[in-house]
Amino acid sequence: MPVRIVTDSSAGLPAEIARELGITVVPMHVLNDSGDQSTAGLGALELTAAYARQLERGEDAGVVALHLSKELSSTWAAATQAAAIFDGLVHVVDTQTVGMAIGAAAMAAARLAAEGASLDECVAVARDVLDRSETWLYLHRLDAIRKSGRISAATAVVSSALATRPLMRVEHGRLELAVKSRTQSKAFARLVESIRQRAEGEKVFVMLQQHDAAAEASELQRQMERQLPGGSTFLICPLEATSAVHAGPGAIGVSVVYSRD
Repeated sequence: MPVRIVTDSSAGLPAEIARELGITVVPMHVLNDSGDQSTAGLGALELTAAYARQLERGEDAGVVALHLSKELSSTWAAATQAAAIFDGLVHVVDTQTVGMAIGAAAMAAARLAAEGASLDECVAVARDVLDRSETWLYLHRLDAIRKSGRISAATAVVSSALATRPLMRVEHGRLELAVKSRTQSKAFARLVESIRQRAEGEKVFVMLQQHDAAAEASELQRQMERQLPGGSTFLICPLEATSAVHAGPGAIGVSVVYSRD
């Protein structure tokens, strides 16, 4: 039986893709407290149960665990605690990112696993995809993410002062201000140009996740289709629930996987 791939719902992996590739998605927690929403990471016990089930299904071929950055959630720490029980059969990858960059890594690892690859080979391909990825977050407003504590106080102050439409980028597992722009159109133009330059004429895989911003995400995709290299592919879907709580309405997550050098 093949190596099993486990991720959490913050990856934003569409359910139909997860089913097709046999990827296990453990749901993160959205909490409702007197009308206010918050989120909670996964605990060691629920991850232990998830890994144990997949090891049984895979006849101990191993599990690749892909969770969001340890800088953004307690889930990674819980995952390493759970993995320690299984004597090397569960490999927790330090993704240093969030969103569909993790989903893309899970997809690549699952496809390789289906071909009979080893645990080490599946881990290697997941890391390769992560190394060739970057993730951006366009925010309509800063209120929700500032309240969540997912950005530093200094970043929040600078963003509020300089950018009414901030564009963030995941850097070393943290969300940092990348583009200072006062309009959506300028933020989109800067984002597309940054991706075009890094692509260096090679096709890319772009994944867009939107929260109450379907029209805006579609417009961003159209701009990318016009300006990015031919052969680039696109996937657009709703922003996952826990990420939506922190990003707020109008947010668009953009994950890009670049071609190999």
